[in-house]
Amino acid sequence: MSLPKPMMRGLLAKRLRFHLPIAFSLALFAAAAFKFTVTEPRKKAYAEFYKTYDSTKEFNAMREAGIFESVRPSGE
Repeated sequence: MSLPKPMMRGLLAKRLRFHLPIAFSLALFAAAAFKFTVTEPRKKAYAEFYKTYDSTKEFNAMREAGIFESVRPSGE
């Protein structure tokens, strides 16, 4: 009793017809999941932060703390 010879001709095309749609589906699902679980909440957080952010106030607070070497605090 001998084993049948494996079919080698067209094997890649046969395997690709099965695996390619699965790979594209999984990639699409992963991209959508990343978009809605990571990037959208991050965009919302940035938008919320910059609604109330005052850069002048932040600059003055850092200047008063002495962070900048080239800018003297306003009290001096």
